[in-house]
Amino acid sequence: MKPVLSLCIYFFTLISFCQSNTDIFLFDLVSINNSIKVTNGTNISNNEGYDNQPSFLNEDRILYSSTRNGQTDIAQYFSNYKSKVWINFTEGSEYSPLKIPNRNEVSAVRLDKDGKQRLYRYNLSNGESSELIQDLVVAYYTWLNEETIVSAVIEDQQLNLFVTNISAGTSRKYATKVGRSFHKIPNSNLVSFISKENENQWQIKSINPDTGVTKLIANTLEGVEDICWLNNKTILSGKGTKLYKLTLNKDNNWVEISDFSSLGITSITRMTVNPSIDKLAIAADFKTANDNTEATNQDEEQDHTGTTSTESNKEVTEIETIVQRNLDAYNARDIDSFMKDYADDIKLYAYPNTLQTEGKEAMRKGYKDWFDRVPDLRAFIKKRIVIGNKVIDEEQVTANGQIFNAVAIYEIENGKIFKVTFIQN
Repeated sequence: MKPVLSLCIYFFTLISFCQSNTDIFLFDLVSINNSIKVTNGTNISNNEGYDNQPSFLNEDRILYSSTRNGQTDIAQYFSNYKSKVWINFTEGSEYSPLKIPNRNEVSAVRLDKDGKQRLYRYNLSNGESSELIQDLVVAYYTWLNEETIVSAVIEDQQLNLFVTNISAGTSRKYATKVGRSFHKIPNSNLVSFISKENENQWQIKSINPDTGVTKLIANTLEGVEDICWLNNKTILSGKGTKLYKLTLNKDNNWVEISDFSSLGITSITRMTVNPSIDKLAIAADFKTANDNTEATNQDEEQDHTGTTSTESNKEVTEIETIVQRNLDAYNARDIDSFMKDYADDIKLYAYPNTLQTEGKEAMRKGYKDWFDRVPDLRAFIKKRIVIGNKVIDEEQVTANGQIFNAVAIYEIENGKIFKVTFIQN
């Protein structure tokens, strides 16, 4: 029975997360001396279902796991453009996306449809993936550097801490009964983790991955295992609607710094800060406007178009959904699904205004031939901008063993794409 029990446990580890309706919120963060202010909270995911595990790719881009077409994939949010793209197209579900240090790649825990759960890397240039650690069922993790991973591995019906050297292909266990929060401690060669060996009081500990030496840092908030480091002295954590901080050697206990209940947030979980420490992203359970319209409306701020940020995000999501669905059909070479998103009088242009194809029938004929002749066809979105009714995609396309770059400008009306302009190098 043991293999069956283990299988059930690691299914539960990831799939159970999908039962909650979590969202990603982005805040401005100001930290001066021992004072921290968190303002201007915005729901950047605004998606029905599971949105969780945020991490910063760089100053302005946030990675997170998000529900799409019944599975969980890696989303990338551009805070400067207020737009989202998907960076992977596997049949499995991805969780805990992180930037791999010094590489143009991200990593994520993947749960495939056959039940296999492993840690993968994903190339940001073409979306291709490969397995990172073959023999361990990784549930949570972080990177010390581009060669060293500290992770929680499902083993003996619990989570145990392993340190893996990717180049050497070696893994070693250093601790048992750990939690899900792993973070490189800023300006150090240490990683923090949550120890659950004392069931009555969870603890934040550090580990030196080179030596395996562990040290106690502090106690967690009661029953809370999610933290992040603001710097090498200050830790953030959340419980319920409130955000707390603990500055080592200054604060005797956790200090409340903000209450997000007015935003509709009901329970804070994951959190992360950008490299400049002026942005905070959190994952949280969210009470919708239907649950508490008055409270939510009080916190909506107008953007430059005069609409609320919630309304603006909804419009972007609907337009982008059409284009993303169309791209998925393109990559699947499914001509029927692909053509459903186009208006009957669709016009295709070469930039700036050279008409190439007019009408749905002519377009279908051309693309049907293209799909039939190119078995390795794949378009990968490098960057996406949404402006009004236009979606502008910078694409990298693979066809017949060759790779080329292009820009596609989609224009949408009444739920259909009526014009596409291509710019190709």
